[in-house]
Amino acid sequence: MDIVVTPTTTVPETSERARRRIMLRIVPYIFFLYIIAFLDRVNVGYAALEMTKALGFSAKVYGLGAGIFFIGYFLLEIPGTLIVEHWGARRWISRIMISWGLVAVLMGFMNTAKQFYLLRFLLGAAEAEFFPGIIVYLSHWFRYEDRAKTVALFMAAIPISNIIGAPVSGLILGVHWFGMEGWRWLFIIEAVPAIIFGVVTLFYLTDWPHKADWLAADEREWITTELEKEKQLKLQTRSFSILEAFKHREVILLTLAYFLSVTSSYGLAFWLPTIVKRISGSSNFQVSLISALPYCVALVSMLLIGWSSDRKRERRRHSALSMITASLAFLFAALLREHLVPTVALLCVAAGGVYGCLPSFWALPTQVFDGIGGGGVNWSDKLNWQSGRISWPVCRRLRKYSNRLIFRRRTISVTLGFAQRHRYSCAQTGTPNGGCGRSNVALRKLSRFVTGSGTGFLAVMQ
Repeated sequence: MDIVVTPTTTVPETSERARRRIMLRIVPYIFFLYIIAFLDRVNVGYAALEMTKALGFSAKVYGLGAGIFFIGYFLLEIPGTLIVEHWGARRWISRIMISWGLVAVLMGFMNTAKQFYLLRFLLGAAEAEFFPGIIVYLSHWFRYEDRAKTVALFMAAIPISNIIGAPVSGLILGVHWFGMEGWRWLFIIEAVPAIIFGVVTLFYLTDWPHKADWLAADEREWITTELEKEKQLKLQTRSFSILEAFKHREVILLTLAYFLSVTSSYGLAFWLPTIVKRISGSSNFQVSLISALPYCVALVSMLLIGWSSDRKRERRRHSALSMITASLAFLFAALLREHLVPTVALLCVAAGGVYGCLPSFWALPTQVFDGIGGGGVNWSDKLNWQSGRISWPVCRRLRKYSNRLIFRRRTISVTLGFAQRHRYSCAQTGTPNGGCGRSNVALRKLSRFVTGSGTGFLAVMQ
């Protein structure tokens, strides 16, 4: 009698299949969702090229209305993200998208400053839980060693949304359909996908690996076991309640670092079209094309730095060096003042640094604060949004005292310099390779130099 030997599946084969299938199922979809989200978030910067003139909004009205978005985000962010952590992502993310899509449509019908303030506040409240909720959701599906690369792929949607959205926004600004200006159609058209895919999310996303019928049984068992092992290992060294997380030194330092650094990224996102328009005097469509260039560099930077961070299993230096590079690029851009080509080139380098740090940085909160993912991640992201709120009035006030855009760029540089000091302090605890060697000391000294340089430039110009 012949004996038939059935080959058994090895663990490496199972892990490779599971990781590949999870990656292909989840990352492209949430990548597309974040393109939609970020487009609705920053399209006000392109709409402002026509909207402020059409509605008679002053810089004060525009800055206040744009900043109110972040107040709404701040107030409602934590409760919703904790629901994602403990209740499930599918229904909640669907609710978020449909809500913000409806509010974004209404932006196209506003006529007064009070309506602008109200709708921006509601838009921030509607979007509040989306980004940190997705970060927590990814921690339910990806191991630590895969997380930075996954976050890099997901957050690549930020520059891609600008690469795609900039020329699209420029084209839409030029239309005049049914008696409505192009800036109104910009809000309406770019809001519709959020509503459509909010409904699709109900049927597509899966909350937890053990519920994934699209995975084979051995794949479900492998990823569930791996994530549980990782969780238990972290809980052996530290375990925090949500309230304790808010009081913990590491949460506070991560929060401060992100607050200071993200001021720069939102300053770039919201003011770049205005900067290019002022320097070049080009048409809206040409301005939108030029404004897309820094985000092309940012996309490449995010992918390469995320890959390097995963390969070396190191987060701190990848984050710090990226931001120091951005600081220096912003400073040199400020020195060049009104020269278009070198200024845009340096802003490309700055964008690469600002966005390149994100994958490695966002691997830190979920690594250090497992079990309170919603609270730990959210506390850092919460001040991120207040940095966006603060960047608007700061830029507006600087503009009030000078017609030269150099003030804005130098303020951004100062913010980045301080971010490095706080970022490096927070990275000293609770992370792999946490020792402070000569390279760490050198980086902190360079950060102080950058900070001092930016402060000095501001003092001279004032």
